[in-house]
Amino acid sequence: MLDTLLEPLLQLHLSADMHRGGSPLAALIAAGIGLLIGSFLNVVIHRLPKMMQREADNYLAHETGQAQPHTDRYNLLTPRSACPHCAAPVPAGYNIPVAGYLLLRGRCARCTATISRRYPLVEVFSALMSAWLGWHFGLGAAGLAALLFAYFLVALSVIDAQTQLLPDSLTLPLLWLGLLINLNGLFAPLSDVVLGAAAGYLSLWAIYWVFRLITGKEGMGYGDFKLMAALGAWLGWQALPFVLLLASCLGAVIGIAMVLMKRKAADQTLPFGPYLAIAGMLILLYGKSFLYFGLY
Repeated sequence: MLDTLLEPLLQLHLSADMHRGGSPLAALIAAGIGLLIGSFLNVVIHRLPKMMQREADNYLAHETGQAQPHTDRYNLLTPRSACPHCAAPVPAGYNIPVAGYLLLRGRCARCTATISRRYPLVEVFSALMSAWLGWHFGLGAAGLAALLFAYFLVALSVIDAQTQLLPDSLTLPLLWLGLLINLNGLFAPLSDVVLGAAAGYLSLWAIYWVFRLITGKEGMGYGDFKLMAALGAWLGWQALPFVLLLASCLGAVIGIAMVLMKRKAADQTLPFGPYLAIAGMLILLYGKSFLYFGLY
């Protein structure tokens, strides 16, 4: 009886079982890709919020005329990587993922200011996660798509954790990529992912307004709606209740732990994006078997 009631939700149409077939070689190649992409993700994580701030500054300068707009080029490629403290360019030899950080011993070669540990951590995590996905999916269409999905989620998670921003320049391309990748049902049927994109956005939008009407406060941002829509576009509408449940549980457990350890105040808001990302990644990999341990 329970299986019958849960049938619509348990049919996640995910490929965790259908696309198994990785190998140690695939995992090794994927790890190398992840290490290189992780270095670029650090650039995205560092620069994208600054690019957004500069755009906002230029808009205000144009509207009010009370400040000078930024006129120098600043994007993901220009200028060269430099120390955020003394602005000294980073020599090419020190841009090697992880190795550069170790060679510099975590400090700028010019001013000896400490380099954030985030840089090697993102690179190592990207490599390990890529190896995991390469082993699980292989390096066919499903494996490469899963890697792309994961890299977007890493960048969004770290940016949200640091700034409580989920940039449209990442969430919206992730949404459209999910729809395009599933044109032939790679992870879920096209009809399911179209419904998933709509349901993902509307579900958090509804929760946001109910919470705001009851408490008078904003419990989450519009970026969370778009990220949930993107997850629906990759995983299908059936996955969304489980993504939301798992993300909420993770957020609650980690939030309570941080309060108990006095790492945050009880009334301090936590970014929800990282928990949505973790939940989405786990659902992609393990689907219903992860959540139900053989119930279905």
